[in-house]
Amino acid sequence: MLDKPTIKSMIDTPVAQRMPREIAPGVFWIGDCLVQRHKGREYHGYNAAFLVSGNDASLLVETGHPKDFPVIERHLNALFERGVAPLKYLFVTHQETPHCGGLGRVLKTFPDSLLVGDVSDYHLAFPQYEHRMRAMLEGDEIDLGGRTFMAVEPVIRDLRTTWWGFDTKERVLFPGDGFAYSHYHEDGHCGLVAEEAVSLDLPDVSSTFADLALFWTKFADMNVYCDRLDHLIERLGVKIVAPTHGLPITDVKTTVPKVQEGLKAAALKPESGTNEKASMVAAE
Repeated sequence: MLDKPTIKSMIDTPVAQRMPREIAPGVFWIGDCLVQRHKGREYHGYNAAFLVSGNDASLLVETGHPKDFPVIERHLNALFERGVAPLKYLFVTHQETPHCGGLGRVLKTFPDSLLVGDVSDYHLAFPQYEHRMRAMLEGDEIDLGGRTFMAVEPVIRDLRTTWWGFDTKERVLFPGDGFAYSHYHEDGHCGLVAEEAVSLDLPDVSSTFADLALFWTKFADMNVYCDRLDHLIERLGVKIVAPTHGLPITDVKTTVPKVQEGLKAAALKPESGTNEKASMVAAE
């Protein structure tokens, strides 16, 4: 495995050299940022992917936005050249472009790989790969050699078909759109874990992401969902959270409540897109 850098050495490392990054033994963070503008600032939202490597095989969690495939392919090849086990499985949390946008290209580039998870409708887009799709249900596990990967309850769903994943060895949770938040490019947060991005206001950026992307939170009691998150984390013994849209969380006890604070705050705000449109109409 790769040498694990200290917090100071990673902060001092140029952004372009931070990835791929091993966030736990055998768990590698790969992918790239998606640039967005919000309130006059340059936000970056990760469309992250993660490689979980066992003794015999590796599993890729998410396949990234379509624009990210060259970066993801480069990161994967760099890891395989270092002796990481070959790619055999792909697990996509749900059928949305930032998560499955590279699926067809990954399946083509790695012809021995299988798609696992909720595979609903993928055969319609990729009929040529239907024979390489395997459905998983909650609690189903895949043996990678020395570790397993499990499909677990998706507490915060983006789609009906959402599943979350869990690495049973290092206790890493892969929650897709759960724990979603952006970070600031100008503050050098790219490639850092949440605890290293000391200037990042997690409640604020979590609230912003939920406000703009998870509209259903306006109509739900997020206290119930946050309690359920706490229950899942305790039941699984989660040590690291690896979200698709956000910096990995390595101090669950300290950082998760900050993200939950943002989810609860976003639920209390009026839907921003609707308000902007209403203001424009009123101005006319």
